[in-house]
Amino acid sequence: MQRRDLLRQLALTAGGLSLPSLANAQKPSAPKRVLRVAHITDVHIQPLIGAAKGFERCLHHIQSLDVKPDLIINSGDCVMDAHKRTPHNADKQWKLFNEVLKSENNLPVISCVGNHDICCEGDSFKTFEDGKKWAMDEMSMHKRYYSYDTDQWRFVMLDSVQRKKDGSWYTAHLDDEQYDWLKSTLKTTPDDKPVMVISHIPILAACVFFDGDNSNNGKWEVPGSWMHTDAKRISNLFDDHKNVKLAVSGHIHLTDRVDYNGVSYCCNGAVSGRWWFGKYQHTEAGYAVVDLYDDGSFTNTYISY
Repeated sequence: MQRRDLLRQLALTAGGLSLPSLANAQKPSAPKRVLRVAHITDVHIQPLIGAAKGFERCLHHIQSLDVKPDLIINSGDCVMDAHKRTPHNADKQWKLFNEVLKSENNLPVISCVGNHDICCEGDSFKTFEDGKKWAMDEMSMHKRYYSYDTDQWRFVMLDSVQRKKDGSWYTAHLDDEQYDWLKSTLKTTPDDKPVMVISHIPILAACVFFDGDNSNNGKWEVPGSWMHTDAKRISNLFDDHKNVKLAVSGHIHLTDRVDYNGVSYCCNGAVSGRWWFGKYQHTEAGYAVVDLYDDGSFTNTYISY
């Protein structure tokens, strides 16, 4: 046998001997879904235009999915408008919202406050804080920001609606007390426990550039009430905690996903669509199904009901 043929035979033999070890090697296991969450936002219920029936349809649709969600996350603007109404009118809206939620839903719900939920009119609600506290009571919230834990994931619920310093309506950011809490909460969360963040107003979004005519004189203008003015500070904090995977919001009634520095920011439309008059721009009335996996991955799917 020539030397060249001998080397070829040795190579083939060695390759053949290695095949069984490769075949027996364990394949990486596929991520396992550990939670399914339905994210609803901007219901904007009121006693007119079929809003209650629409909310019922949405809740029925969620609970009839092939895989029923474990949890509903409500990110605010439950009522059409408490701010510009008397407490009596706001109370009627809240009663309707809770009646539908109680009668048509059997899933656990966790919530945060939206700007339309806050009543500041009348003798009983003279301050912004009073109005926010009333909304919290209606949604059975003991704190305006808090964390909610399962065995596999941590949910961080934020209060993104703050009174402006000049006393006028609102802007979107975390007050210092809340930011310090968030910083401490993320620091004490185990590195191997993934985190999903929920706010009413987007921390970071692309759709804010298309919500209205906000391009003037060649410059984009995004109001501080449409997206967090402290987005850079929050994203810098997230950078210190690689287990923060996903941040969802509502408020804009549009859908988008912005992936920035390892975190996905999803704005998940509105249950009410265009405030119960069809779709808003390209976005149908709907909700998001968020599937969460044991390796920290997720899918966020917007569904029109």
